[in-house]
Amino acid sequence: MHLLVVSHSCATALNQEIYARIQRETGWKITLVIPDNWRDEFGNELHQPPAAGLERSVIRCGVWKNGSIIFHAYRMSWQKFLKQQCPDVIYMNHEPYALATAQVCYANKRSINVPFGFYSCQNIHKKYPPPFSWLESMVYRSSSFALPITQHVADVIEAKGFKGRQTVCALPLDPERYHPSLRETPPERFPTTKSPVIGYVGRLVEPKGLRTLALALGQLRDVDWKMVLVGTGDFQPQFEQLLEQQGVKDRVFFAGYVPHDETPRWLASMDVLVLPSETQPNWEEQFGRVIPEALACGAAVVGSDSGEIPFLVRQSEGGLVFSQRKPVRLAEALRKLITDEPLRHKLAAQGRRWVEREIALPAVARRMIGAFEAASMNLSPKSAAGRGFAPVRHAFAQS
Repeated sequence: MHLLVVSHSCATALNQEIYARIQRETGWKITLVIPDNWRDEFGNELHQPPAAGLERSVIRCGVWKNGSIIFHAYRMSWQKFLKQQCPDVIYMNHEPYALATAQVCYANKRSINVPFGFYSCQNIHKKYPPPFSWLESMVYRSSSFALPITQHVADVIEAKGFKGRQTVCALPLDPERYHPSLRETPPERFPTTKSPVIGYVGRLVEPKGLRTLALALGQLRDVDWKMVLVGTGDFQPQFEQLLEQQGVKDRVFFAGYVPHDETPRWLASMDVLVLPSETQPNWEEQFGRVIPEALACGAAVVGSDSGEIPFLVRQSEGGLVFSQRKPVRLAEALRKLITDEPLRHKLAAQGRRWVEREIALPAVARRMIGAFEAASMNLSPKSAAGRGFAPVRHAFAQS
């Protein structure tokens, strides 16, 4: 089978590894179209060598609106390209309302008309204005399968009218790349300390719950801890001011921007990862990818009850959940893990086992392979079960 994948996120070579894994396991021909240069959320230009095994599979293409996940489009004559490539299945690693998804979907319908599918992490039922609502409807009508990252996302897609086959596929990671053994070689800039280290990895913006975090840390002045924050954002000056007011600023280290492929060593050097995100009118945490990454690296987690965070924490049994916007509750959870080392280790070990079982590349690759095989045979959800492809739409949610 020839599988065509289009993905802006695969401008980062780490994100290509799932397709390299699928290619090794199946022997399929995989063609991966990515932006020639992609500007990430921190303004960095990404132009990385392909993942091992995909050296001859990656096609780089210029884009309009570089860096905009929803508005970017590929500088390519897609109808001509699809006729040349003749794939058996097309998978867009893009949201169904994105311009790039509509661009390729329309070209497929006008040219080769092979099974087409899309990715989604949108866990809020949003109504988009035209033309995006029109494009989204066109993609739903023209797609035979979808790979939502959680069951909540699958429910949103179904509620919005998509009738194709859905396979829930979590965002995968390599448990060998994210590993507790990395703690033995911490990053050079990581603070030297014998105190338990609370970590945060992500954008330094207020919706991530940093105001609540600062107030919670102020309630922990009587216990021993240090904190390391990885990331940048416009809320940092206010966050530092809040830490100063709470009398804990000298315990907090700001690492700034760290490339994605270097974050495993930072995570492995942390004892507890905190993700205090707070639901907004138009946003809630869609997955919290840093949670399984931290668990894989041997850190326990404390997460708010925003979006998918409590689902991940409870399913993994790798940490504690607190009520968002409640500094007292966050402080209680952090205190428990800071002062109870055996509990930290127990939760981290449970989380690591869950990652290996559910989030690791092999597990997610198997689900994706089943989805692509069923699509290539034009199997409906019901007929897929009868042909040996048991419906796996709820597999992640029920694990």
